[in-house]
Amino acid sequence: MGISVGIMFLIMAVVAGWLLKQTMSTTPWIARTTIVEGHGGSFSQAKAKIGLWVFLAVVTSLFALFISAYTTRMELGDWRPLPEPTLLWFNTAILVLSSIALQWARHSVEKEEIGGVKIGLAAGGGLTISFMVGQLVAWQQLGDLGYHPSTNPANGFFYLITGLHGLHMLGGLVAWCRTSFKVWRGSEAAEVRLSVELCTAYWHFLLVVWFVLFGLMLST
Repeated sequence: MGISVGIMFLIMAVVAGWLLKQTMSTTPWIARTTIVEGHGGSFSQAKAKIGLWVFLAVVTSLFALFISAYTTRMELGDWRPLPEPTLLWFNTAILVLSSIALQWARHSVEKEEIGGVKIGLAAGGGLTISFMVGQLVAWQQLGDLGYHPSTNPANGFFYLITGLHGLHMLGGLVAWCRTSFKVWRGSEAAEVRLSVELCTAYWHFLLVVWFVLFGLMLST
């Protein structure tokens, strides 16, 4: 199990590093460079990106700790794996589509196509909300079958790690709301480019985290 945890942590670290490279190598706000550079605009952008990756490093460590605790606890005799609701597969597909939609928004903002940005953000946010509703429905299905958090350690871990992932998705929706508000208020693509890039990177990261968590639950 220790090897499995190490592999999962490595996967998240590699993906986070790739996202960092992609975001940090992006040319920052070309259309506004001459306006904001003198006011610390480039520095603020770099600081925002670094801040996100520091946060993702902390989140990666947090989930790695829970994964380690999960694999350690499941080796004890009272561990009774609960059935994975079929709905989780559907929810996973929805989360993949939301990440694709955010990637579309990022692609559009780089081409300064504000219409595509609006579509990508709207689709990404709507699909993410659908994912979270689907997770709550999955919880309800398990509860109706008698799989409550206090019934068995496996149940408690399931609710804990899926709930923790959902809280991070909820935090992402806050940033999504702020970015979407700017776009629909009439901001130009260059003005929201950084926000869209960071939102997209965050969505991709949480998608990878979910793949790792879902794979872990299926393996037990």
